[in-house]
Amino acid sequence: MSAPKDDKDFRERLSQAADAKKAALEKFRAQAGPDDPAAVERRAAREAVSAAREVRAAERKKAHAADAARRQADAARREAEAARQAELKAEQEVRAKALKAEQKTARDARYKARKARR
Repeated sequence: MSAPKDDKDFRERLSQAADAKKAALEKFRAQAGPDDPAAVERRAAREAVSAAREVRAAERKKAHAADAARRQADAARREAEAARQAELKAEQEVRAKALKAEQKTARDARYKARKARR
């Protein structure tokens, strides 16, 4: 009995698949290892980029801290200025009340003097 035609095609596909696997394995084995100069150079470049990224992140964090400190100082300065303005306003109000009281006393004294002359 002879093998059916489909069996031949199947064996052919199996051998092609095995050949493809062997070719992929050879290609993988032909790749440069971790000690290859090109791989070492790529790794060094990645590490340099990573280090630069960390430096930028640290600078950004430092800038944010400086900005927060500046904003806090500005807020304290504005608060102190507002307190000083409130104190000046209160002092002006006290002076205005004292002046009004003095003017009223003088007006009352003139009124009494005019009444006394009559």
